[in-house]
Amino acid sequence: MTETYRTGGCQCGAVRFRIQGQLGRRSICHCRMCQKQFGGFFSALVTAPKDGVEWTREQPSYFQSSVNIDRGFCRNCGTPMTYRHPGGLEIAIGTFDDRSDLAPQVQVNHGARLAWVETIFEQPIHDDPDYYSRQEAIISFQHPDHETDRWPQQGLKI
Repeated sequence: MTETYRTGGCQCGAVRFRIQGQLGRRSICHCRMCQKQFGGFFSALVTAPKDGVEWTREQPSYFQSSVNIDRGFCRNCGTPMTYRHPGGLEIAIGTFDDRSDLAPQVQVNHGARLAWVETIFEQPIHDDPDYYSRQEAIISFQHPDHETDRWPQQGLKI
């Protein structure tokens, strides 16, 4: 993770960031607040370098979830984006354009995890070729995983 710049943003493209510097700890957190923020089983976050984050297209809106914690999200599409605490800023791994080298290194609040999380990848795989070909026909309004000069594209309303 020695790349000089990393980019990412929310699902609709209204909030975009650029990070300069080395990213820190990659983690998943099982606490109830993270489950609620992400609407999932856990959060996946990476620590941003101090003063290394530049918001290039709008900034997240924040919800203060506890005394010391603010959680950032896109006010347009709702994408959970940040976890801001006294020790710094963490960015949701799923918001990075390139996530290929951001595998979590540690689990936080493991005791609060949902017990069945340990077995979710043992479940049967839905593997219907017709289903996937129908999905490819969907027209997506999601921002692509790269920088754009203008967004939304011509004619799209967000």
